[in-house]
Amino acid sequence: MADRNEQLKFAVFMSGDSNYHLAGWRLPEAHADSGLKFERWAEFAKTMERGKLDMLFIADSIGLADADDPVATSQNPQTDRLEPFTILSALAAVTKHIGLAATAHTNYNEPFHIARKFASLDHISGGRAGWNFVTGANAQDALNFSQDEHTAHGDRYDKAEEFADIVKGLWDSFEDGAFTRNKETGQYVDASKLHVLNYKGKFYQVKGPLGMARPPQGHPVLIQAGKSEPAKEISARVADAVFTSQSTMEDAKVFYDDVKGRLAKFGRTPDQLKIMPGCVVFTGRTAEEAEEKYQRLDSLISQPAALRLLQERMGGVDLSPYPFDGPLPDFEGNKNRMSNPPALAKLARREGLTIRGLALRFAAARGHLMLRGTPSMIADQMEHWFKSGACDGFIFMPVYLPGALDDFVDQVIPELQRRGLFRKEYEGKTLRENLGLARPPNGFTVAKTS
Repeated sequence: MADRNEQLKFAVFMSGDSNYHLAGWRLPEAHADSGLKFERWAEFAKTMERGKLDMLFIADSIGLADADDPVATSQNPQTDRLEPFTILSALAAVTKHIGLAATAHTNYNEPFHIARKFASLDHISGGRAGWNFVTGANAQDALNFSQDEHTAHGDRYDKAEEFADIVKGLWDSFEDGAFTRNKETGQYVDASKLHVLNYKGKFYQVKGPLGMARPPQGHPVLIQAGKSEPAKEISARVADAVFTSQSTMEDAKVFYDDVKGRLAKFGRTPDQLKIMPGCVVFTGRTAEEAEEKYQRLDSLISQPAALRLLQERMGGVDLSPYPFDGPLPDFEGNKNRMSNPPALAKLARREGLTIRGLALRFAAARGHLMLRGTPSMIADQMEHWFKSGACDGFIFMPVYLPGALDDFVDQVIPELQRRGLFRKEYEGKTLRENLGLARPPNGFTVAKTS
């Protein structure tokens, strides 16, 4: 059996109705009501544990991008969704191993709130919490938070830098072992192990401390999603895992080498950061069956809804002036989405896609890697990416549920296990242990002893 650091890591990415493909909910066998039904989420999480997967990763969008467009809204399966902390806290009680991660935006939250929520989730779950910190890219979100417009991209990342540092500092408010709870002496906590943050920066002032013991993981796992320069820099400085969209192994390897190459200047080593591209999988007993599954879903995509989704993920650009069956012009990043517009233009050129073709392609995989074939063919491609140094694992995106998740767990995972590329049992009790990440020392303790 290969060493665990020589094995793939897997997260499962879900949001809203939990079907990643835009038309996934339309299949007769798909769950179309998962948005507000906890029993569905419990079912999915238990399937993930059966497959020994590392983490359930719930995306969150705090606004509804198409609220002003009744046609787009009527076709959007993401219009009803539970708040992710509520789901994950409930899942902690019905699972034992799966990591529990959620998106929480730095632009529309306060550091103290986020530090407290994720520390609480880490305690409740026994050390399985993860925070996907994003700056937010939906321009309409600002209107829900007493702001007239979305903060510019560069400013959002400047705030995110401070935000992450504050959260990590608050998690270190108490040293390990600070809570003695000695009934004989009356000492509940060793006050010498308490540290007040007293943070004062450009954007935030936070005194602290956080009113609870240090989280079981020390710091819940920090996940960063983004490919822009500021995103890569903050990933290298503070993230434990990176969620990235890469549709070719060549691009993925360039990204992998770039981000891993930045770690040394922050005193970090390559094994302290896991890079995990998103991956959409169509699995069949034969290649023809897998292709049929893809074509079946593709035929159910609403083209107006697909175009709206593409425009939103390009930062709100208006594609109506361009022929729907013509090429996508080159686009630079904008204040809402910096990396998506040029990346999607590159994808369209490489695959010879019109705007219509790109919209349909995006509706299926959102610009991520798309794999179609038998379990052996899927495993071949994942192994090739992994052994070529393009990733440390993948974030699997089930195109519809429960079928796509069941296929992955029951067909692809056994093939990867047979090759020694994935675990047969969980190695540890915490998300960090299963990802092969060390528990970080308390920053105040390190400063006190250095």
